[in-house]
Amino acid sequence: MKAAELTRVGPAEEVVVCKDVPDAPAPGKGEATIELIACSINPADILGIEGNYASIPEVPSPLGIEGAGRVTAVGDGVKDLAVGDLAMSLHRANWSQQLTLPAAQLVKLPATIDPEQAAMMKVNAATALLMLQKYVKLKPGDWVIQNAANSGVGTDVIKLARRLDLHTVNVVRRKELIRPMHDMGANIVVLEGPDLAERVASATNGAEIRLGLDAVAGNAVQDMAECLAPGGTIVNYGLLSGDPCVIDPHQVVFRDITLTGFWLAKLMRGMSKKKIQELYGDLSGYFVDGTLKVAVEARYGLDDIQQAMAHAKREGRGGKVLLRPNG
Repeated sequence: MKAAELTRVGPAEEVVVCKDVPDAPAPGKGEATIELIACSINPADILGIEGNYASIPEVPSPLGIEGAGRVTAVGDGVKDLAVGDLAMSLHRANWSQQLTLPAAQLVKLPATIDPEQAAMMKVNAATALLMLQKYVKLKPGDWVIQNAANSGVGTDVIKLARRLDLHTVNVVRRKELIRPMHDMGANIVVLEGPDLAERVASATNGAEIRLGLDAVAGNAVQDMAECLAPGGTIVNYGLLSGDPCVIDPHQVVFRDITLTGFWLAKLMRGMSKKKIQELYGDLSGYFVDGTLKVAVEARYGLDDIQQAMAHAKREGRGGKVLLRPNG
């Protein structure tokens, strides 16, 4: 069968190749085999491949944080999965035609979910929902502010917040993004830049904002802190600026602003199987009922993995780039 492999750390479009590898083995006790229908290419994949993520990967190594497909075989003792079920993989090397995994690393999906959408559920949607739920106890009508609002996580935040009856302030870099953000349900959309706090206060009529979601780091953290009510929390989950988080002592000492970090992989390591199943059960429902839907710009086979990597790195894309390992 075919699978993607990292040959060395470097530019993703150069160092990821498609290789012929041994077929997935028959499942043993407590295991299941899945045929991958779709796999997403995420910014975290690219960062890892290029040596800019949490750790430097070993090489050669398989790749791919997200994938979903259909169960083709189950081993003894597997009760929650059957041949023909759709499933999402919790494994972190999914860019392959088939995988045999412990059944605990597969999440059974509703038969009505679009497998391509399921292949984009594990990271962004879970990050958005958990950040809205974990750090500040929000109630209907409360406000949330986020930057990089047009990102994959950002658009999921907008859609989930609307479903949960929360209001969003969305900071973007380009004027042409304002209308699309409103069209998908954003309440307020503002451009980054000077006097952000004053402009946000004016747009929200001085609403109390207790939660900020930051994907940029650098000076954007200070800008967000100035928008929050005293005692507010900023959750940093990205480093788009490439700079350290900046927040001055006035915000921390006198206004009691908290800065904390979110990393889905670390959080999930501490979650029980039941909690993980519940999380993705909730998210599956949002994909099935249309609350969440992710645009797809392009699909590639594994043979075209280098073109897919180059496409996934383009700025200004209109949707995700997917791999279709089996055509």
